[in-house]
Amino acid sequence: MKSTRRQLDELLAGVARGDEAAFAELYQATSAKLFSVALRILRSKEAAEDVVQDSYFRIWERAQDFKSEIAAPITWMAAIVRNRALDEVRRRGVRPAADVSELDDLPSDDEHPVEVLGRREDVDRLLKCLEGLEPDKRQMVRLAYLDGLSRDALAKRFDRPEGTIKTWLHRSLAQLKGCLER
Repeated sequence: MKSTRRQLDELLAGVARGDEAAFAELYQATSAKLFSVALRILRSKEAAEDVVQDSYFRIWERAQDFKSEIAAPITWMAAIVRNRALDEVRRRGVRPAADVSELDDLPSDDEHPVEVLGRREDVDRLLKCLEGLEPDKRQMVRLAYLDGLSRDALAKRFDRPEGTIKTWLHRSLAQLKGCLER
């Protein structure tokens, strides 16, 4: 099921009001995309399923906090899944794999979630803003926020101290925020 941003905004508003039917429809419309986010980070189908279920519980609890003027609904929900998946990675004491993705090997007739999101206006703006970053910093942001690499993994990959990675990520995100606000 493909949903527009407006439809997802309306579903989240319904969830914020406690509408269980809206929640079921939101789950149906977004669960595959959010599962792919969790799977990309955790590399385990079972762990990804657990994280997605926990994330939907958090979405149900926090739907009233969603602000459509700040982020797209799928972006907001993906951030919840990503953060929960990274918490799980830390809890287990393992790091997400750097270069190998099980997603590449999974057969699917669905479009890749990044391709679906790439059509969205806000993602197009973000991609343009990403192009404004230096190549290393652009790659670092993508590895951190799309692939879930930790600062420690980035420090090893870029042969820089972890503090430098933290500073670069912070500055890069500030630059992206400034670009997106224009």
